[in-house]
Amino acid sequence: MLNDFNRWLQDSVFKPLEDKKMPVMEHLVELQVRLTRAVIATAVVFVGTFFYADTLVKWLRVPLQNMFVPGSLSWVPTDLPTVPFVFLAPAEALWQNVKVAGLFAIVLATPYILLEVWQFVVPGLHTQERRFVGPFVALSTVAFYAGVGFSFFFVLPFALNFLVSYGVSAGFIPQLSIAQYVGFALWFLMVFGLIFEVPLAITLMAKLGWVDAPFLKRYRKWALLGAFIVAAILTPTPDPFNQCLMALPMYIFYEVGIISAGFFNKKKAQEKPDNALSPVGPKAMAPAMSGAGDGEYVGVPTAGGRRR
Repeated sequence: MLNDFNRWLQDSVFKPLEDKKMPVMEHLVELQVRLTRAVIATAVVFVGTFFYADTLVKWLRVPLQNMFVPGSLSWVPTDLPTVPFVFLAPAEALWQNVKVAGLFAIVLATPYILLEVWQFVVPGLHTQERRFVGPFVALSTVAFYAGVGFSFFFVLPFALNFLVSYGVSAGFIPQLSIAQYVGFALWFLMVFGLIFEVPLAITLMAKLGWVDAPFLKRYRKWALLGAFIVAAILTPTPDPFNQCLMALPMYIFYEVGIISAGFFNKKKAQEKPDNALSPVGPKAMAPAMSGAGDGEYVGVPTAGGRRR
């Protein structure tokens, strides 16, 4: 009975999953190899980032008491008093260095990780899918880095300056925990990196035919409400100021996604007339059949040489 069950399992479950070019087990072995390469590459980068972890933490503290000026491409100190950092546990400072070094290692190793993912997925894609997936992955990577940079240079300094100055004006003495500050800053950077992916996600759904521009326009109000709900969940602090800082860019990118979806709808509308010029089916065969009485129709020969 055990042999019969193994035979049934192989024939009914595993065999239909096997690719004609590569069995399932070989796919799993290749996946394991590529994941191992990605982990090793990330670990190597982590060694370098951990060596400069103190410098990275210092750079992460720059938006706290400085504002970035785009005109001069420089940081200008604000009028906030000096904010000292403290740690409330023996290993808190070390753990923050590990956290910062690990996150920067993942961000720096992302191109190589995406390359390994691409090499694993590309054999199963058609030519048209490869032409679309490749640029989409590249643009999504650039958009994520752009969101992180936008948050670091513009959003994070503005949010920190507002929150700290509000506490100072209320009569409190600013003194921040290094763990709380690093968690706040890293979370802001990651969330804004994901927010910049919203137009690409909407473009992908429009490309697959899941949504279109009229559908997205009908749900604008719900999208605005959803942006504020998601921002309320993602913001590290419960204040409405940070919620607005996340919700408004999210909704703006939703509008950008509507424009992108409208572009794909126009493109599909232009392709339909070209496809309609060459109909296939019984109606297309009708003109050919109508000429049978004129002597132009040639019958199909039978095995004996006679015509039907």
